[in-house]
Amino acid sequence: MAIDDFGKGYSALNYLKHFPIDILKIDKCFIKDINVDERDAVITQAMINMAHGMGLKVIAEGVETVRQLECLKHLRCDMMQGHLISRPLPAKIASRFLEHP
Repeated sequence: MAIDDFGKGYSALNYLKHFPIDILKIDKCFIKDINVDERDAVITQAMINMAHGMGLKVIAEGVETVRQLECLKHLRCDMMQGHLISRPLPAKIASRFLEHP
């Protein structure tokens, strides 16, 4: 189970204690300027550290540039999602993409 868009809207820290969560997905609003806004980088690092401390995997949403990808690798983010990796795909094509990336 994953918490989507973490850090935005109704994704309260309390959810981390009360639901059987495996994955935390960091909202793209923190990723957009991660390599130019130190506050975004600090917040993202804190979310990654907190998730890892709780034994959770972390996915960063909205990765669109190589600089964002490199920054997230440096922060030890587990997985990335966004247009840099792939545009949204129909199910049939996505299956082939996953078999042969």
